[in-house]
Amino acid sequence: MELLTDADLAWLRQRGMNEAEVRRQLALFATPPAPTALARACTVGDGIRRLDEAEHPALLARWSAAAEAGRLSKFVPASGAASRMFQALVPLLAPGARYDGAAVAAAALQGDKLAKQQRDFVAGLPRFAFFEQLGVPAQPDDAQVLAAVRRLLGPADEGGLDYLRLPKALLAFHRAPDGVRTAFAEHLHEAAGYVRRTRDGVCRLHFTISPAHRAGFDAAAAAAASHAARLGVRFELGFSVQEPYTDTIAVDLENRPFRQDNGELLLRPGGHGALIDNLARLGGDVVYVKNIDNVVGDARRAPTILWKRLLGGLALELEAQAHALEARLSAGEAAALPEALALARGFGATPPAAADMAWALARLRRPLRVCGVVRSQGEPGGGPFWVRDPDGTTSPQIVESAQVDPGVAAQQGIFQGSTHFNPVDLVCCLRDGAGRPHALEDFVDPSAVFLARKSHQGRELCALELPGLWNGAMARWNTVFVEVPAETFAPVKTVLDLLRPEHQP
Repeated sequence: MELLTDADLAWLRQRGMNEAEVRRQLALFATPPAPTALARACTVGDGIRRLDEAEHPALLARWSAAAEAGRLSKFVPASGAASRMFQALVPLLAPGARYDGAAVAAAALQGDKLAKQQRDFVAGLPRFAFFEQLGVPAQPDDAQVLAAVRRLLGPADEGGLDYLRLPKALLAFHRAPDGVRTAFAEHLHEAAGYVRRTRDGVCRLHFTISPAHRAGFDAAAAAAASHAARLGVRFELGFSVQEPYTDTIAVDLENRPFRQDNGELLLRPGGHGALIDNLARLGGDVVYVKNIDNVVGDARRAPTILWKRLLGGLALELEAQAHALEARLSAGEAAALPEALALARGFGATPPAAADMAWALARLRRPLRVCGVVRSQGEPGGGPFWVRDPDGTTSPQIVESAQVDPGVAAQQGIFQGSTHFNPVDLVCCLRDGAGRPHALEDFVDPSAVFLARKSHQGRELCALELPGLWNGAMARWNTVFVEVPAETFAPVKTVLDLLRPEHQP
């Protein structure tokens, strides 16, 4: 049965969507891809590299030369709303809601997780960078607590700060000597330490944003001039949105295209995996990628700067080796083949017995990423694993829990036994030996999608997210994992994380 009408196809074309891709997505709903097959967790010495201090000077020299040449930039996915940060406070926004501090404290002592979060939020109020904007005393009574929450999360047209809807980038994260800083501002300060072009101070950053918040980011960019003057840099800031043609189609529970009440197809944002398109359009050379919420203040930034420089130096060293070997292989130098195969193994590849120059060239002519990983600390998220590929070989990948079969105890055991965590600390080399940008879309694993039950207009549906940016979207890149210190990782997943020492003055 034909699932798409001529009118559907015309409407999809108007949005820039490819018919073949939409049909491929529909086929994935009908026949979902197999879960990721974990072979084993990556560990130090088996997929994770530990840098010896003796290596630091050479790597820092590599980084310094690239900084001087202006090859470096930073890419920050920043379009996500901060709503999940405040889930414990949302019940206090309901009409008629009251806050009873004594009852909350008692419930917290009984192990009520929600009550504990509310109690800790109230106790920590004066320590939040946004406290002065709430208009309540340091020890508020119950009515003032309710007023503070509604001021913090309420919509701007009702006098609120709108934190429930704003992106994390625009939230007040830290207090600093120069005033309150948002996550956006802290990323500028951080980037000045490792992507600044040393000869003229140019510092290039790119943020992916939602169209609804463009004005807020424009205002933040205008305010960046004061940061630039203090830091001795000149920021070149770019913004992009997730394009409509990267949306994905949804289906009903019978795998037919989900139609809204007006008969139109329902399309949904393709998830952060769609940002591989933004990264490609950026046209960068050596690009640092980092999450918007993983940023600290000035006093705790030194380890982050050091390790960003070291990771960049290692990426540049590996890129130089790959490009030199590409040139020698292209010139027909037989002696280069064993060296090329050794480097490919260092990227986690398994050369076939009959590997020749053509195989080695194809293997080296890929985008390269060096990924910092930290020792597992119980944070939710993915980590580095050896994944079994369809051809029977293994490759190093970043894997999320949603990719692992929940019904296979052995697979869950491998995942739970991981020693390291992915903090999203990437350095990406995006050009080939001739300086041409790699076609990043050619290195995506299109089957590494996420399928999930959702609802729309009171009806259940099945949604599809594209392969995650650092999961399937980079699955066919040359990859190296490097252990980095835990102090370089300071995520903010809930508002209470802002009370941790790494986010306090």
